Amino acid sequence: MFYRDERLALFIDGSNLYAASRSLGFDIDYKKLREEFMRRGKLLRAFYYTALIESEDYSPIRPLVDWLNYNGFMMVTKPAREFTDSMGRRKIKGNLDIELTVDAMESADHVDHIVLFSGDGDFKPLVEALQRRGVRVSVASTIRSVPPMVADELRRQADNFIELADLKDVIGRPPKTDNPYSEAAIAEKSPVQVGK
Repeated sequence: MFYRDERLALFIDGSNLYAASRSLGFDIDYKKLREEFMRRGKLLRAFYYTALIESEDYSPIRPLVDWLNYNGFMMVTKPAREFTDSMGRRKIKGNLDIELTVDAMESADHVDHIVLFSGDGDFKPLVEALQRRGVRVSVASTIRSVPPMVADELRRQADNFIELADLKDVIGRPPKTDNPYSEAAIAEKSPVQVGK
């Protein structure tokens, strides 16, 4: 539930939101997403968190990051770390949970409602802390994928759960699979952990 006069902030865990929308068969149109939440309240900020692969000459996620940065999103990035696991597989790690948590807590005195686009159960203590400070918290993810992309404890702690599948017609677009710089291509190069 949203109120037109409440001050809103969006906190988007980029890799987690991408994995959730992909599991539902659509990509996010970030312009439409921002417009949707501007209609729901007084949107003060929209933060987007993602790791960038710096070891490559060209980062495939850079066009998205640049577009978001020029279109009303506050971008929070850091270099992804590349390593080889014990099986010899190339892995990429780029967790921005701490950055998201700090920014959300710093915003608590200035907003009435935070929408967290993530299903990561590690954010349950953040949701609890924000609620203790009087901030309502909605979590946007999905339980309709197999397996569900949202941790049950996070969904239960939130004041409101927003099912991404219900937003598909409002903020979605068909996935682009032929573009080497699409979110699908990026995800294949950058595996992520979601819904712990």
